[in-house]
Amino acid sequence: MESKKTEIKPKLLIVTGPQGSGNHLFAKLFSLHPAVEGWPMLRTEWKGHHEEPFATAWDNPTLLKDKPWSKDKYYMTSISCPYIKGNKPHTPKYNEFITEAKKHCDVQIVIIGRDRNILETQQNRLRGGHTTPLALEQFSELSKLAPTNYISQELFFLYGADYMNTISKQLNFPVLCPFEIYKDYLKNDSNKPYIRPAEGKFDNEVKKACEES
Repeated sequence: MESKKTEIKPKLLIVTGPQGSGNHLFAKLFSLHPAVEGWPMLRTEWKGHHEEPFATAWDNPTLLKDKPWSKDKYYMTSISCPYIKGNKPHTPKYNEFITEAKKHCDVQIVIIGRDRNILETQQNRLRGGHTTPLALEQFSELSKLAPTNYISQELFFLYGADYMNTISKQLNFPVLCPFEIYKDYLKNDSNKPYIRPAEGKFDNEVKKACEES
């Protein structure tokens, strides 16, 4: 009796997060590796979601069947929640997209994290309202659809290539960390403009403990 061969599928990494959490940042980082078909952009470049390579499939997931998938490649798609189309916010069709994608790929999801106060401030400034609660509601269901991990903008700016190499091992997904390119990324922490010095609740206790130690 012949054993049934396991079909080898390409891997698709879905990178998602609240608006302003770092979707463009991580799309650029994951797309640096030559084996990854993603959303390549220069560090200083910013493009709207309508230019993302999978944008039409997020609107109509059945289009994924027409994509020429290759088992020798890795794929990455980036989508914020909500995303803007026609100058209006839209909730990604996670269920339909992932269900269709799993017919062609092994799907993994990574959800981006960033300081919640910074997210709220940025969303109110650029989007005219706080959208993180909507995103969290959607994200709570994603682990039921595909293996789900979390990544962090803050951890990238703190640990750089070491962090991305760890993520690569956890996800079994190729990551390239060119020194000069990463050095350029790490020069300016995206959170810095939002940070204002303030006195902490336990500042005096901390200083006293240091003196007494």
